[in-house]
Amino acid sequence: MDPKSALAYIEENDALFVDIRFTDLMGTWQHFTLPAGHFTEDAFEEGLAFDGSSIRGFQSINESDMLLIPDPSTLFMDPFTEVPTAVIVCNIEDPITRQPYAKDPRYTAVKAEQYLKSTGIGDTCFFGPEAEFFVFDHLAFSIKPEHTLVKIRSQEAHWESAEDDNPGFTIKPKGGYYPCAPVDKLQDLRSQMVLKMMECGIDVEMHHHEVATAGQCEIDIKFNTLTKMADELMKYKYCVKQTAFLNGMIATFMPKPLYGDNGSGMHCHQSIWKNGQPTFYDEAGYAGLSESARWYIGGILKHAPALLAFCAPTTNSYRRLVPGYEAPINLMYSARNRSACVRIPMVSKSPKAKRIEFRAPDPMANPYLAFAAMMMAGLDGIQNRIEPPKPIDKDLYELPPLEKAQIEQTPGSLRATLAALASDHEFLLKGDVFTKELIESYIEYKLEHECDAVDLRPHPYEFYLYADN
Repeated sequence: MDPKSALAYIEENDALFVDIRFTDLMGTWQHFTLPAGHFTEDAFEEGLAFDGSSIRGFQSINESDMLLIPDPSTLFMDPFTEVPTAVIVCNIEDPITRQPYAKDPRYTAVKAEQYLKSTGIGDTCFFGPEAEFFVFDHLAFSIKPEHTLVKIRSQEAHWESAEDDNPGFTIKPKGGYYPCAPVDKLQDLRSQMVLKMMECGIDVEMHHHEVATAGQCEIDIKFNTLTKMADELMKYKYCVKQTAFLNGMIATFMPKPLYGDNGSGMHCHQSIWKNGQPTFYDEAGYAGLSESARWYIGGILKHAPALLAFCAPTTNSYRRLVPGYEAPINLMYSARNRSACVRIPMVSKSPKAKRIEFRAPDPMANPYLAFAAMMMAGLDGIQNRIEPPKPIDKDLYELPPLEKAQIEQTPGSLRATLAALASDHEFLLKGDVFTKELIESYIEYKLEHECDAVDLRPHPYEFYLYADN
């Protein structure tokens, strides 16, 4: 779609407003809204001004003026607004140089796709993320100096079974995978989410309840190319949160909101194609993998500690990446094996279906940065022929202690992954895909506003441990 077609689309759909959206460094959609009559063809060339100093991780106040350049290919009608509103996603430019902004996450994804083509390894990288989430009936929290609490309510939660207003059929811990109603109480809510996603142009394949109690869900969408899939994941999260909110509920993509139950991951299926043909398939290889696919895995596993700064990007992510909850903490690969960090799906014999699945990411990731970083790690593996550890086709959680001790595991904290990124990011700088400026700003923000902020606050469990000693 070009600018003229975009304006025609707005008119044909009787849109009275155009919502201007872009993604900040941490992965949150930001927006402002124009009357449709004020959104003209000039916007695609001249851009729309905004204050970059008010967006976390972007500009200092003395360099605050920035421009948004609408991408006409991203236009869709918002399925939630009462007043007809078209939505368009933007890239970011510097108004002085008119160069793309180095810390624009979407531009990073675009550059990653350009870099792939320049290597000759392939021309297309497909991603298929499986983003899980929780839907709660009520979520309250307080972080006052004298009062700290979190309170979650869910009709499905096992701890609510004794409440007078509970309808029954609650879900035991780790008991939420695939039960029918009345145990699964969110069937219609998920169907509403799917319908809204479809209105936004997302190709949805299925939806279901996930393993944990208290409303853990998953909606699977069809794979797409790197930047387009990142665009679609932003729409996905918007539809999930909006649909829940309009039904009086709260959806969260926090990876580990509940102690003692499974967390929410975002397993990322990925493959590289060239000239319309898959490059990851070789009938003679282990699990049907080609050499380049094996080396791609080698790059993912080698750079995993640094990758997780973008792929599992919160302090809460490392409440999930612990033993005992099906979490993919073992830096190994294996066919069919969900205890390995990289799994090779074996559900189809078609060469086109051959892909790898990196299971450590979670849905708090900024998809533009996470997808680009994963592909760059994989390409580094191919370019340097990095061999991954030998695959282990066993339950890695049940290995004898001596054997388990030989398997490298994911870092135990966000602070550790940020340190890994600080020391291991040269593979991201190839082709100017990531910039030092972006990486340094990202690390600085995460350390100050997340790691330090959490570490400095007393935890309620510390009172349980120490208050009466």
